[in-house]
Amino acid sequence: MRNRIVMLISAVMLAVTLLAGCGGGAATTGGGAGGSGAKTAANGSAVKIRMLDVGQGDAILVQTPEQTVLIDTGDVDERDKLKAELLKADVKKIDKVILTHPHADHIGGMDVVLKDYEVGAVYDNGMPSTSKLYIGYMKQLKAKKIKHEMLKAGDKLDFGSGVAFEVFYPTEALQKRGQQKGYKHDPNNESVVGRLVYGKFSMLFTGDAEKPVEEEMLQANDPVKSTILKAPHHGSSTSATPAYLKAVWPEAVLISCGVNNDYGHPHTDVLARCRGESTFVDRKTGKTKKTALVKNEKGDVLAAKTYETDKDGTITVTTDGKTYQIETGGKEK
Repeated sequence: MRNRIVMLISAVMLAVTLLAGCGGGAATTGGGAGGSGAKTAANGSAVKIRMLDVGQGDAILVQTPEQTVLIDTGDVDERDKLKAELLKADVKKIDKVILTHPHADHIGGMDVVLKDYEVGAVYDNGMPSTSKLYIGYMKQLKAKKIKHEMLKAGDKLDFGSGVAFEVFYPTEALQKRGQQKGYKHDPNNESVVGRLVYGKFSMLFTGDAEKPVEEEMLQANDPVKSTILKAPHHGSSTSATPAYLKAVWPEAVLISCGVNNDYGHPHTDVLARCRGESTFVDRKTGKTKKTALVKNEKGDVLAAKTYETDKDGTITVTTDGKTYQIETGGKEK
């Protein structure tokens, strides 16, 4: 009888041990920053980053559990698209607007934003401009008493819920030169460049910054390595140099551009470099050309996935700071 009791107790203890081993802790989908299937953030809700389908321009919506942030606002003739995309995302209030530079395809929707939404603060590159759109929104900010600040390298913005935005460009020295009378401005190369960081996940935002800015950032040893890259200058070959791509080493590249745009964005050599393809077909000539593969110190070839708003519609990244997933708007390719 005693032996039977001991055996029964042993069996129960073994069952408990097995159950504990099978059911302990929550399941995690994906592995590291490159995984997929992020549904809920560690603090309760996932962070969403939407590259909005607004034609040949930039408008990127960041929604954390605490704040809504809009990085650029698209072009003037795409305001209706911007309004529709913000409605789809159920935007009620915009806590922060970041304007990378005062070209129309980046600040063209500010009139709609300031008219239809309560805006907490507006940030830009601190460079004066004679653009009517720039002068217009500056007047509205003053009239509405909306906080306005300029961003420079070294600044950090809090997006709430553990999400931070680290600014790499423009430098304070460039901003000082830009205030001088007679200074010749180059808006693309005065763009705000910064990295969103959430746990192990990061995304680099580049405005329309070109090769000179990329080289300056590399010389400054800015920590540009990121999970996802927002392609600079709509995928133009004036940007995304091999050295820069090597430093960023993204797993995915998101490109905002219009269908059949006049600039041929994204350029085929940039797509090839990002994807790890040694040849590409030039869109202008139709000829096959070679391009240098981007390799790291180990000899690995960069092979990032590329997404384009002209083909994929609005591109949505969802992350919990550990894993992420990318969804497209379902446009036909």
